[in-house]
Amino acid sequence: MHPSPMNFEIARRGEAVFDSPVSLRFVSDDRRVLYDADPQTVEAALAAGQRPACFELAGPRQKVFFDPAKLSCGIVTCGGLCPGLNDVIRSIVFTLSYHYGVSTVWGFRFGYEGLVARYGHEPLPLTPTVVDAIHEDGGTILGSSRGPQDVGEMTDTLQRMGIGLLFAVGGDGTLRGALAIAEEIRRRGLPIGVIGIPKTIDNDISFVHQSFGFHTAVSQTRTPIIGAHWESKGVRNGVGLVKLMGRHSGFIAAYATLANSDVNFCLIPEVPFTLPGFLEALRRRLERRAHAVVVVAEGAGQDLLQAEQGRDASGNLRLADIGLFLKDQIAQHFQTAGFEANLKYIDPSYMIRSMRTDAHDAAFCLLLGRHAVHAGMSGRTDMLVGDWRGEFIHVPIAAAVSRRKTIHPDGRLWDSVLAATGQPARM
Repeated sequence: MHPSPMNFEIARRGEAVFDSPVSLRFVSDDRRVLYDADPQTVEAALAAGQRPACFELAGPRQKVFFDPAKLSCGIVTCGGLCPGLNDVIRSIVFTLSYHYGVSTVWGFRFGYEGLVARYGHEPLPLTPTVVDAIHEDGGTILGSSRGPQDVGEMTDTLQRMGIGLLFAVGGDGTLRGALAIAEEIRRRGLPIGVIGIPKTIDNDISFVHQSFGFHTAVSQTRTPIIGAHWESKGVRNGVGLVKLMGRHSGFIAAYATLANSDVNFCLIPEVPFTLPGFLEALRRRLERRAHAVVVVAEGAGQDLLQAEQGRDASGNLRLADIGLFLKDQIAQHFQTAGFEANLKYIDPSYMIRSMRTDAHDAAFCLLLGRHAVHAGMSGRTDMLVGDWRGEFIHVPIAAAVSRRKTIHPDGRLWDSVLAATGQPARM
């Protein structure tokens, strides 16, 4: 739990003076959503003479900052692929065009490289006709890339093209880049807003209940886990090992385990384990039931590999392959012990992240895109849209990237995983 009060105030480009053209129910600027709805927390804040920490409620405002007839907007998608990227792009374009009458929307290609002129990536004009059917495909129509770019050059492009609103769709690194652009915009005194839409399949953005693509990713784990289950039962002492996404946060592995009750071991980055402890627990499982399914998040057990990892283009620590490591260690351990074990290894990561959205994420992406446009048109900036307690909210980008959301080893989610698998709490 974070101390109260917390600063979730949203920056604005200036006073909103134009009447909104949308025919929707407007949200007043004083509407809020509690960050922590625990009565004790709320009462303690009130007793201390403080307002409980809360987020702005998202939605269309009666007054807008930008004149839609004169506004040009830009969209950029960065980082790894994730179900829902095209859905979000489509929603932003449709909302700008059909609700606000904005006619000029540019798609910057291949991530932040598209905002740097020397790469030569021509911006893609985005119209309702261009994006009409892109939600039926996985990936992103704009392409993507990793790694930071020169903030000055990116801001030069926005200024040269007369962009008034930039929508940045991506995870932690993308949002940090968006914040740097916003700070450069402020330094130059430019009337440009920056709005983030959190895209991380790992669901690890703080102060956001769920990021788009996560629901689809968990749904897509059912096929490989069911396959691992029946492969493990089809032989004596079968082990089905499935590696899933999750660099620093094990939410996909945890929820995949809960959604597929055949999982017997779930290994995540937040809960350390020893190799002897895991292998002994696995052997006891095989002796008792003659088959086992193991789900491991890609960031789990990195302390066991002792690899020289380095960093990728985004500055992220390169992870050693825990899946292949466990595959080899399990086979070697049981062979040395003279214990027959038959292992099948499955890594569906790239198949999952390139999928089109399921119905839940499709609707979620539509609403995220709409609320991002409403926020930007009202003059808000340096913020992202997310969901909290069943409502869409505004979150300062600085707060969202201040820490990574992870599973608490003593929390109820992990307790539920332990109850579902029956694995030892400590290995």
